[in-house]
Amino acid sequence: MLALEQEIKALVIESLNLEDIGPDDIDTDAPLFVEGLGLDSIDALELGLALQKRYGVTLSADSAETRAHFASVKALATFVAVARKQ
Repeated sequence: MLALEQEIKALVIESLNLEDIGPDDIDTDAPLFVEGLGLDSIDALELGLALQKRYGVTLSADSAETRAHFASVKALATFVAVARKQ
């Protein structure tokens, strides 16, 4: 799971063009939105598209489940890992 978390951190940085930040600067358990990285809804859309392209996962924009998946890098990694097994 650690490798997947690192991949997702790199994907966040790459897809959102975050400068001056590296994967090790992102706390796996920290919130991605508001606090933590401070991402917004546009960032969520871009990140969602990147996740769909890279991992073939399906996300629903208005789903409470999707909001939970985007809570942190750890939550995203768990979601991707489970989706890959299906």
